[in-house]
Amino acid sequence: MKILVTGGAGYIGSITAAMLMQEGHEVIILDNLETGHQETLDKIMRIAGEFDFIKVDLRDKPKLETALSQVEFDAVIHFAAYIEVGRSVQQPDAFLKNNFEGTKNLVEVITDKGVRKFIFSSTAAVYGHPDQVPIPETAKLKPINPYGESKVKVEKMLQKYADQGKLDSLRLRYFNPAGSYNGQLGELHEPETHLIPLIFKAGKGERDKLFIFGDDYNTKDGTPIRDYIHIMDLVDAHIVALNYLMNKSGSDVFNIGTGKGYTVKEVFETAKQVTGMDIPFEIVERREGDSIELVADPTKINAVLGWQAKYNLHDIIQSAWDFERQK
Repeated sequence: MKILVTGGAGYIGSITAAMLMQEGHEVIILDNLETGHQETLDKIMRIAGEFDFIKVDLRDKPKLETALSQVEFDAVIHFAAYIEVGRSVQQPDAFLKNNFEGTKNLVEVITDKGVRKFIFSSTAAVYGHPDQVPIPETAKLKPINPYGESKVKVEKMLQKYADQGKLDSLRLRYFNPAGSYNGQLGELHEPETHLIPLIFKAGKGERDKLFIFGDDYNTKDGTPIRDYIHIMDLVDAHIVALNYLMNKSGSDVFNIGTGKGYTVKEVFETAKQVTGMDIPFEIVERREGDSIELVADPTKINAVLGWQAKYNLHDIIQSAWDFERQK
């Protein structure tokens, strides 16, 4: 198949593109390089070979139409989005425009071309403060930050397109991706906001200390709980989902997680074990927009797609550390 991967110069998109190519698919990467990196594209080529690249911003619909009019593809895996929860609270309009309106432009353009298969990168942030944990896909959507709200708006739009028979889609709600592809492709966010890379930076002296946002939550050690998913498990889930979608119609949703949660302090202690570093930290006030506990119920994806996570927290942090050291 020929697959359009948006946001393919970013963390998850780049590894997905590389793995698709290694599975024998043709890949077109679309990215505006606002947060993605040319060096990441270069690494994909060294790892997996040649691919087509389109530099265009999804918010510019006329340019997007022109760019996609010149290529044919069978399906889209859509990663391109702003992802920082804290920034979304400060700049809600920017998140709505980029994450929702950019996606709306993309969907309109591809459906006009007759492309019917679409996989959407959603998030556990759609659940907000969930009523039950682990969280099933049937849980009420009640995001507590503009990032989560932007993803909910896209999910609802995709369901409407499916109901109208215009587009078949899967919405994949993932929890906390981390780790690397064989130490070669990993997290390169600017600014970095994800916990595990920040722990490494504090340990290496690239920042003064790690800030832990709140230790007064109702958890076993007072810090928030998250379900961490190895990037290779996450990418594998996308490839399994793509194969499933090619023979299905309508729209469906799946959580991608392990079903096991870890506190911030547990992640911190595991990182200290993996790296052997003494990592300075400071407890500070809670961060606006953070949920107490987000852990997936992966029962549905296990049963319907036959997918299951293979890696544990130690594996994830070791993989991330392998990337950090070569970086």
